[in-house]
Amino acid sequence: MRRTDREQSEAFARAVLAKCQYATLCTVNADGTPYGVPVSPVAVGDAVYFHCAPEGQKLDNIAHNPHVCLVCVGATRVVPEKYSTEYESAIVTGAATRVTDDAERRTSLYQLCEKYAPEHLAQFDAAIARSFHRTAVYKIAIRRITGKQKKYP
Repeated sequence: MRRTDREQSEAFARAVLAKCQYATLCTVNADGTPYGVPVSPVAVGDAVYFHCAPEGQKLDNIAHNPHVCLVCVGATRVVPEKYSTEYESAIVTGAATRVTDDAERRTSLYQLCEKYAPEHLAQFDAAIARSFHRTAVYKIAIRRITGKQKKYP
């Protein structure tokens, strides 16, 4: 990390990952060009889960090269008088794999709902009955997680 004065602890990075509303998943196309797409992540231990359609460019990229980077942004605040922005961020690197075990898929989808729709958990079973067959779940095994923050007094 170039700006070590902004470097934060792993605990800080995990907190940003836990609270971020979305993250950008970065993969590499087969021709070597970069590809980034927003996902809704949920962290569970040393893994990050996200759900998606069962096909698409990011999944083609992961099949070709499972190494990914997940960029998470927490709180931000533009500080115009400083020509700057306060921010907190976390970057996760690791390998992504498709979750094929139905029990793990269901559990991770429940954890996603706990994070993003806790007030609607009573409808979880009905939602799963409607869409489980067409929902893919991917798991990123965290290899490294770093955190960074810029804050003015």
